[in-house]
Amino acid sequence: MKRLIEIRLSGIMAGRLDGIPIISEKEKPEKPVFCINYVDKSYDPMEDFSIYSYGKWVKSHPVPEDKYVYDASTELMEWNNFILGKILESCARNSQNPAERALGDFYISIMDVDGIEKNGFKPVSRFMEIIDRIDSKNNIIETFGEFNTMGISGLFSFDSMPDEKNSSVYACYLNQDGLSLPNRDYYFDDSFKEIRAQYINHIKNMFILYGFDDKTSENMGNTVLKIETSLALKSRSPVELRDPDKNYNRFQFNDIEKEFPGLRHREYFSKIGLTGLDYIIIGQPEFFRDLDSIIQQYTLDDWKIYMKWNVLNSAAPFLFGDVEMEHFDFFQRKLLGQQLPAKRWKKAVSIIDSFMGEALGKIYVEKQFGEDSKRRMDDMIEDLKEVFIERINNLSWMGRETKEKALEKFSKFRAKVGYPSKYIDYSSIKISQDRLFENIINCNKFELERETKRIGKPVDKELWEMTPPTVNAYFSPTDNEIVFPAGILQPPFFDPEMDDAVNYGATGATIAHEISHGFDDEGRKYDLNGNLNDWWTPEDDKAFTEKAKSVVELYNSIEALPGIHVNGPLTLGENIADIGGVSIAFEALEHRLKKNPELRKVIDGYTPEQRFFMGWAQSWRTTVKDEALKWQILNDVHSPEKIRAEIPAYVNPNFQHTFTGLSNNNLKYREIIIW
Repeated sequence: MKRLIEIRLSGIMAGRLDGIPIISEKEKPEKPVFCINYVDKSYDPMEDFSIYSYGKWVKSHPVPEDKYVYDASTELMEWNNFILGKILESCARNSQNPAERALGDFYISIMDVDGIEKNGFKPVSRFMEIIDRIDSKNNIIETFGEFNTMGISGLFSFDSMPDEKNSSVYACYLNQDGLSLPNRDYYFDDSFKEIRAQYINHIKNMFILYGFDDKTSENMGNTVLKIETSLALKSRSPVELRDPDKNYNRFQFNDIEKEFPGLRHREYFSKIGLTGLDYIIIGQPEFFRDLDSIIQQYTLDDWKIYMKWNVLNSAAPFLFGDVEMEHFDFFQRKLLGQQLPAKRWKKAVSIIDSFMGEALGKIYVEKQFGEDSKRRMDDMIEDLKEVFIERINNLSWMGRETKEKALEKFSKFRAKVGYPSKYIDYSSIKISQDRLFENIINCNKFELERETKRIGKPVDKELWEMTPPTVNAYFSPTDNEIVFPAGILQPPFFDPEMDDAVNYGATGATIAHEISHGFDDEGRKYDLNGNLNDWWTPEDDKAFTEKAKSVVELYNSIEALPGIHVNGPLTLGENIADIGGVSIAFEALEHRLKKNPELRKVIDGYTPEQRFFMGWAQSWRTTVKDEALKWQILNDVHSPEKIRAEIPAYVNPNFQHTFTGLSNNNLKYREIIIW
């Protein structure tokens, strides 16, 4: 289910057409590219390959005040956002098509700053009234269920996803939730003492805005933190949440009451409109077993404060300016270092892409995506698949039995490129021009109904988890597939006009990265049908674990900020995929050059192999606020971009001799290859 999301905030543009603010052509960004002029030859590629590859870009691209990180993905997102903004502007002004009209009305509701200001807290008043009417703790979870249908977060989260042990059908999942700070460590670690104090002050300020006095609001802030700290104490860490085996716990529906007496699951599921369940998959059973004792630990009035906070916190990005800015000040400025909110039209693009993204994406694809790019991608994928099959066959550490099963799994692997074969139909959602928060609620109700109705039914293999304009890609272990939206198939990641070396370094390595996810420390636990199933021999399992251990140790040793190291266990899957991706793509490029020797050219003074590694590095070019970098290290399963640019290159056995003649130093990292 889509939650009420974190959005960058306000900012009104000059100029109007038919009452709709006009996005100025002056705001159109420069299209990002791979560029040899970004290379800073004053750096040694063996010592600092990232800055060698894009150091001049860093000097000319400080983090803008309306962002906390600026990287290659951000550059392309800005390019896409301008296109999407113009599409929405057009829909708002003159579209007669019902789907486009809905997009246009949604856009108008976001841009209607004056109307939002006049409404004040009216959009959340009914939720506050519901909370005030609660007369027993027995109604707490039931009320959270009612709120969940509208996207307001609560004690735990509901999702419908493919059953990880029967991936052909959708199942009901419940997982820990209820925290507003990034993860459980923020509630206990001494290094976050100041953040906790700022968090209490933020809650206090929000309740003051709502109308409570200073002292009452301060007490409310302390109450919220106490309840969330109790929930955090029973929550799993980000590292623990990566283990698919430990987070798959199936319970028969009729046994839930005995196993989790405080869950009140029947009332909860009744509120979200879910009936006829046979079983539930509970991610963190210990969290749910302790839920009742946590509820009893606090008074009903305490829980009402906590629930009102959840309403305000969830709704804040869609309310009037003072609330937006207070929300921004804590979650974006204090936690991430972003100094100014983004412009209003960019907020509109972000919201609509999140809630009606396939309708917007369909228009985007029709206007922007060339089928030639899709064909080039398909060819590259075939090259990479060929290399991966060779790699499995030639692995010295894997036995024949496991190899056969790995190849069988890979034979069922598939790739989706560009856009889905069918799009979600949003026509049943009521969208108004003058009620933004009501639009958000209606979108969340639609999404929850879509998810509840599919539980127990066959998985639709044609659905995507990302919208077409998304600058990203993913691997789905239950579907055994990689997905590359149209949004990322542009420079600097994929450029039809660029030589193969750069494309294989930037996009080819990313494709191979996603392929490798099927065989990283998590993905390898899923079989050819996408089910959690141990298909490894004990000997091969041990051999893989030893290799993975060396990756953990390497990344644990890297200091990303003074005194703060990369979390090797948290980032293990992504690091394995990065290392594997670069290695596989490099070999695929060598195969291509061997088949087509006319492609082996020195361009701008660099060999194809050098341009390959530089293409990879430039795809991770970045400038970032220290606050955001710290947040990433503590919460993100990906290593920081600078480290992603360097380490997979450094540990590749081909890197050093590729740059012989450009350096007088030897590499300080030993070679690591898993796939």
